[in-house]
Amino acid sequence: MMNSQKVIPALSLAALLVSSALHAETSPEKTDVLLIGGGIMSASMGTMLEELQPGWKQIMVEKLDGVALESSNGWNNAGTGHSANMELNYTPERKDGSIDVSKALEINEAFMVSRQFWTAQVKEGVMHDPRSFINSTPHMSFVWGDNVDFLTKRYAALQKTALFQGMKFSTDHKQIEQWAPLVMEGRDPQQKVAATWTPVGTDVNYGEITRQLIGSLKKNNNFRLETSSEVTEFKRNGDNSWHVTIKDVKNGSERAVDAKYVFIGAGGGALKLLQKTGIPEADNYAGFPVGGSFLVTENSAIANRHLAKVYGQASTGAPPMSVPHLDTRYLDGKRVVLFGPFATFSTKFLKNGSLFDLLSTTTTHNIVPMTDVGIDNFDLVKYLIGQVMLSDEDRFDALKEYYPDAKKEDWKLIQAGQRVQIIKKDAEKGGVLKLGTEIVTDQQKTVAALLGASPGASTAAPIALSVMQKLFPEEFKSAEWQAKIHKMIPGYGQKLNDNVPLLQQVWNETAATLQLTTPPVINMDGKSAPAPAAQPEQAAPSAKHDMAL
Repeated sequence: MMNSQKVIPALSLAALLVSSALHAETSPEKTDVLLIGGGIMSASMGTMLEELQPGWKQIMVEKLDGVALESSNGWNNAGTGHSANMELNYTPERKDGSIDVSKALEINEAFMVSRQFWTAQVKEGVMHDPRSFINSTPHMSFVWGDNVDFLTKRYAALQKTALFQGMKFSTDHKQIEQWAPLVMEGRDPQQKVAATWTPVGTDVNYGEITRQLIGSLKKNNNFRLETSSEVTEFKRNGDNSWHVTIKDVKNGSERAVDAKYVFIGAGGGALKLLQKTGIPEADNYAGFPVGGSFLVTENSAIANRHLAKVYGQASTGAPPMSVPHLDTRYLDGKRVVLFGPFATFSTKFLKNGSLFDLLSTTTTHNIVPMTDVGIDNFDLVKYLIGQVMLSDEDRFDALKEYYPDAKKEDWKLIQAGQRVQIIKKDAEKGGVLKLGTEIVTDQQKTVAALLGASPGASTAAPIALSVMQKLFPEEFKSAEWQAKIHKMIPGYGQKLNDNVPLLQQVWNETAATLQLTTPPVINMDGKSAPAPAAQPEQAAPSAKHDMAL
């Protein structure tokens, strides 16, 4: 018989081993960075971090069963490389009649950062086959009637800047027909029209970019992608890291991750997740969902005769999110034409979201700002109601303004993605509708969330840099990170519009690597200096709402 004095230590040891094993099984996995959302923002952020800090562990979680299935998906957005070449709401008319081009310069500079980032990824072998994700597509503005004078002034103002060189202007029907045959055929030859055209525009498949970036990340041992995984809870640990609960949406099982840093790049789902963190900064925000639908034709006889993205001007009193455009798209390996957007309404914040999204994100902290915004933005409310009431005939009539010879049988209506317009508390107005993108971080700089819908994926690279600057201020300004950032983005930190030699170099190199149209030779001799900084208080109110669909 075994001595009882020997049995007790043996049992204690066994219990200790069992306890340790159980603890090991339930102990949360540790990671340096948790990326929430499998779209282009998390993909860009993860790719940059892999380059800047390759030793850091990263986990990306996505609720759906694959990446780039929501807003980044090619069919869920307009696929535009937003450079303000044609988007008239980026150049509002001041009260004195002059054109404010400062926002247009800002948008163009931001897209140049994205071009440089993608170029670096192609050179490094992270991305491949540029034609699979970006294609040269001329960008056009097209107007008629009273808007001709505005476009004339806009063109003149942009000609004073380096970034918009190569743009052409015409009021001649025959010339415009050469640029966009579908737009002019069948049109009244006496109608007063005008257009600008630039060959350096792009059509971008942000879904393909996302898939390629994440596909490359998955080859690294310190990166893991988890699909069908939903973040359900956040708790702050004593060391300011985050204890995050993740649920498997297929079997309901839960597990935990302890993350030093959390990035919420979940598109329309970001606001709800931000609120779940409990950080006080989240109380300043509310969201209002707006969906979009497009008419699309896959008829090759039509698609092969239209090579441009043609943007119009919003109707009088309508918000710029209503700006119609007739777009060449490259999707699923073929060329198609989309027209829209037509606003739709759903209480969902994501196309694959819940009907309770709007209600569940409305709190005692943000209900008043939401109400104030509704009162102060009656033109937007009226527009949305009108859009929801549109019939198929109404939508087809809108198409015929841009394609007079269109035939109903060639077109079908598709539902695109959801966008969440951000509302922020304001001391004076109670609440304001925010333009652009809001980066929300906590005081401890351990969590960052990306809110907003405009100008969207085309600025993914500069936004990712801004997020990292907020979350990792010391690392970001270090010589090591700065050297790597400038290798990825040679023009980073400089205004290319003010540095013509650098702009020419960046433009040429990105065009060559991405297989895009050769940019114009920039010649600013005899042209005015770049436009002065914006004067927001003088800008006309028509520049307020932008969906960047």
